[in-house]
Amino acid sequence: MSRGRPVQPIDLSQDVKTQLQSIARSRSLPHGLVRRAQIILMAAEGFSNTTIAQRIDLSGAVVGMWRKRFIQQGLIGLYDEPKPGGPRSISDEHIAQLIRKTLNKKPKNVTHWTCRSIAKETKLSKSTVNRVWNAFGIQPHRQKHFKLSADPFFVEKVRDIVGLYLNPPDKAMVLCVDEKSQIQALDRTQPMLPLGLGYVEGVTHDYKRHGTTTLFAALDIASGQVLTQCKFRHRHQEFLNFLYHIEANVPKDLEIHLVIDNYTTHKHAKVRRWLAERPRYHVHYTPTYASWLNQVEIWFNIITQKAIRRGTFRSVKDLIEKIKGFVDQYNKHSQPFMWTATADSILAKIDRLCKGIAGTVH
Repeated sequence: MSRGRPVQPIDLSQDVKTQLQSIARSRSLPHGLVRRAQIILMAAEGFSNTTIAQRIDLSGAVVGMWRKRFIQQGLIGLYDEPKPGGPRSISDEHIAQLIRKTLNKKPKNVTHWTCRSIAKETKLSKSTVNRVWNAFGIQPHRQKHFKLSADPFFVEKVRDIVGLYLNPPDKAMVLCVDEKSQIQALDRTQPMLPLGLGYVEGVTHDYKRHGTTTLFAALDIASGQVLTQCKFRHRHQEFLNFLYHIEANVPKDLEIHLVIDNYTTHKHAKVRRWLAERPRYHVHYTPTYASWLNQVEIWFNIITQKAIRRGTFRSVKDLIEKIKGFVDQYNKHSQPFMWTATADSILAKIDRLCKGIAGTVH
């Protein structure tokens, strides 16, 4: 650590440390708040103000200020203080009424409030409603999709798979396996308009369909590299063929742990027999409605965003060639996904979600 004037050490409780880590990893909270949480976490590890300032590109004085604020006020000290200005013209009770109405009541004949509709109801200005909603993180126009698993062995499967991610077994390869089916080879009906200064890339709203392919993929969680094959169908025959492909490409001295979902193809009698005949294979099924536990889904999202969704393909062959080109390039620079969630943290989040659902049942 860098030399300098001694600073007061920071000792964090486990609860405060967990909250700071959550803030530091957030992609939705204000950047300033995220950076302050990172400052305190590094300070708690014993780094000096100078070292912290160099790592996050701030001045030592600013780092020292937030360190001091946290020591004096705790977590609340990391949030921005109210800026000076004229007195508020809206009372706390009026703001509370607005929040209660937003959260607890539905507008007539529509699904959700807008700034204008609730401003009319509460006799407030649209800008005032917008400021209050932003301050309290209220977003009536948005939804998050979820599906709770009804798997009777949900807890056991979560602990099993997360254990593989956080503590991979020795002399073994953990592969997250799945298929992305019905990838369409879409070709636009007219040439694209290129990206230019002042305007975005232009494509026709309609397209020609040239057929589909199914992409089978196995993600090695240790290296981040992906083993793939494209098939015209996704029956158990194709899945078996992909297993042979895995068998041919994984060193014979390694055990193989497969993380796969409950799709019927993966549990076909012939697939089970094939796996039973090869003792080095160990299958870990994800819970139902829990595809988010399979890391290959992250990679499927990457290839969709970067190579498929905005692509133009003149044939299925062209689509397959471009998928192969992307995979080859990806594997040259691959890095593993950093899985940090523990089984306990996942189960605690599910528990909070269940309690939230229970609170909305009338």
